Amino acid sequence: MLQDKDRIFTNLYGMHDRTLKGARARGHWDGTKDIVGLGPEKIVEIMKASGLRGRGGAGFPTGLKWSFMPKESDGRPSYLVVNADESEPGTCKDREIMRNDPHTLIEGCLIASFAMGAHVSYIYIRGEYIREREALQAAIDECYDAGLLGKNAAGSGWDFDLYLHHGAGAYICGEETALLESLEGKKGMPRMKPPFPAGAGLYGCPTTVNNVESIAVVPTILRRGAEWFSGFGRPNNAGTKLFAISGHVNHPCVVEEEMSIPFDELIERHCGGIRGGWDNLKAVIPGGSSVPCLPAEVMREGAIMDFDWLREQKSGLGTAAVIVMDKSTDIIKAIWRLSAFYKHESCGQCTPCREGTGWMMRVMDRLVKGEAEVGEIDMLLDVTKQVEGHTICALGDAAAWPIQGLIRHFRHEIEDRIKVKRGGAVEIAAE
Repeated sequence: MLQDKDRIFTNLYGMHDRTLKGARARGHWDGTKDIVGLGPEKIVEIMKASGLRGRGGAGFPTGLKWSFMPKESDGRPSYLVVNADESEPGTCKDREIMRNDPHTLIEGCLIASFAMGAHVSYIYIRGEYIREREALQAAIDECYDAGLLGKNAAGSGWDFDLYLHHGAGAYICGEETALLESLEGKKGMPRMKPPFPAGAGLYGCPTTVNNVESIAVVPTILRRGAEWFSGFGRPNNAGTKLFAISGHVNHPCVVEEEMSIPFDELIERHCGGIRGGWDNLKAVIPGGSSVPCLPAEVMREGAIMDFDWLREQKSGLGTAAVIVMDKSTDIIKAIWRLSAFYKHESCGQCTPCREGTGWMMRVMDRLVKGEAEVGEIDMLLDVTKQVEGHTICALGDAAAWPIQGLIRHFRHEIEDRIKVKRGGAVEIAAE
């Protein structure tokens, strides 16, 4: 269990003062000049040693990602872009950071940008986050007034400007290259890779795109050391993590916990257990709506909340947005609802995604009503495989995986519904 002294986010619930004065009282902005004084190479080295993996869903090692940025400038400026789009259904962790603990993110932007040779950073915040934008902008203004941003930021000798950019509320802009297109004032549509953003990103310049939580934990890791951070969790799954738990638990919450925490411990300690008891658990989506669901028997005993264990179960940690479903859930309808979401949010650039998301949603609609043929289940599975991995960005995968999880674990329910409906139709015909 994570102890209070090891929590990085000290004001996650907004109980304390979120202004610069309050943040400093809790230890933020402490010795920032000295951290910058370590130099870019040392900072990247510490981040690599800490084992931090990206907190936005893909879990790519953060220090390694930073090291891809050019060491010597070829005349082009470098940029850090923070992905605060957070549009994945079920995910609501970055919101709490920006609303209640914004100085962790701002200080992280300064240090990370310095480590990558960037004098400018942009935070791209999702369109629906109005209050979060206000809180974050107020915190940025405070930092400029206090000399922590701008010329000679925090007395470090590094000039650094931070801009907050409000998106218009499109899920696709959470994909890093679509985000860059949107930031440039164009339609939010993913770019082909390569070139990767580190080679040609924002305005064709070297760019790194990181999630809010990934950047917000940086100052604390550098203050307390890589060994401290890597001491939490299993190997290759290091550190503390924000879990956003929603659905059929007694107390839904966002909580900072140790990586690799057992699922039952997470739910019992922080959520007061499953609604109606553990025998009432039906399924769990462990990492936001784009990862496949897992049935109760997998999650009930021995389930570990980290990247590797969940990948072994053919699911994923994603953003650690845990959606819990009890036996009152119509699981087929729940997955249909996600299909409708991905169909709506597809940018339409790639044919498999543009056509496939609508097709999958319409078949799912018939499965919900029990109006399909049993043979259509395999046909649907086949189409998800044709969409998965055949699109420029991962939205095609995100639309395919929930359906694959449903068919893998709850095929019997789909078949039963078709048979019941078919049986009813036969009786009516006989009459």
